[in-house]
Amino acid sequence: MNLNDSIIIDIQSIISKSRESAVRAVDHERVLMYWNIGKRIFEEEQHGKDRAIYGERLIPYLSDQLVPLFGNAFSARNLNYFRQFHRLFPIVNALRSQLTWTHYRLMLSFDPEDKRAFYIEEAIKNNWTARQLERQIGSQLYERLLLSTDKEKVLSVARNERQPDQPRDIIKDPLVLEFLGLKPEATYFEKDLESALITHLQEFMLELGNGFSFVARQKRIHLDGDDFFVDLVFYNRLLQCFVIIELKTHKVTHGDLGQLQMYVNYYDRLEKLAHERPTVGILLCLEKNDTVVKFTLPEKSNIFASKYQLYLPTAEQLSQEIHNEILKQKDKENE
Repeated sequence: MNLNDSIIIDIQSIISKSRESAVRAVDHERVLMYWNIGKRIFEEEQHGKDRAIYGERLIPYLSDQLVPLFGNAFSARNLNYFRQFHRLFPIVNALRSQLTWTHYRLMLSFDPEDKRAFYIEEAIKNNWTARQLERQIGSQLYERLLLSTDKEKVLSVARNERQPDQPRDIIKDPLVLEFLGLKPEATYFEKDLESALITHLQEFMLELGNGFSFVARQKRIHLDGDDFFVDLVFYNRLLQCFVIIELKTHKVTHGDLGQLQMYVNYYDRLEKLAHERPTVGILLCLEKNDTVVKFTLPEKSNIFASKYQLYLPTAEQLSQEIHNEILKQKDKENE
């Protein structure tokens, strides 16, 4: 009997979707179980005459009783997580079914509620795995975005209340490329950096952010007998524009900016369609020189210099970056 292959494809799709739904349902039930355990622990602690002492004794006691019956998932450490989970997310109906317990546990250490809200919305919108969320938290994505724009903009974009409308809204500085495996102290060339980025394209696009699609590598431009090659070309569907990235393993120079300006002009005049926005150029460099950038480019330019680093930033480094950025903004306002 010759059967229509489409029925096989349809049934395979039904099975896959049902299995995925079942896994999500189990994950969400686990989240609810841990929340309810945390709620019960919290309520019990409130009944103790000396709450601090009672709380210190309660968790180890519960763990001793539960671990032999249900395993190490109910260790004292995890029971503390459950209690904290309920405290930080007190409304059970507000828990999101798209997030697993691992997603939530990664966010328990955040003090600012805004920071938790940002990562929740971004994880759901971008369908981040727990591992991807952990990487974004480790790279301090929230803090780096605050270097470029204000908190309300960051949160409103995460909640889909508004779309990015300026190039600055989508550009991170610095870009963290620890996933490339390149050592900061080692000697490498621009072609090595480019090859590593292409090899780890999925991770690189995660780092770039929302709306990016890869277009070309070493895009050839022929101008009156001379050939030029653009390192990387992307398209951002949120801004509806091409994004050209030039890679430099040295401190930025005015010549680097002029080269990128030529590529941006080419795309604006020959590649961009009438309904699309002006092309954005990003000079991804090992070290910036803001003064050179300022005096090389027009005041309203779609070209940006963004520093890259091959290691995850520390909280102290990001704090210093934020402080420096605040000082720069004040200087601009006083000019």
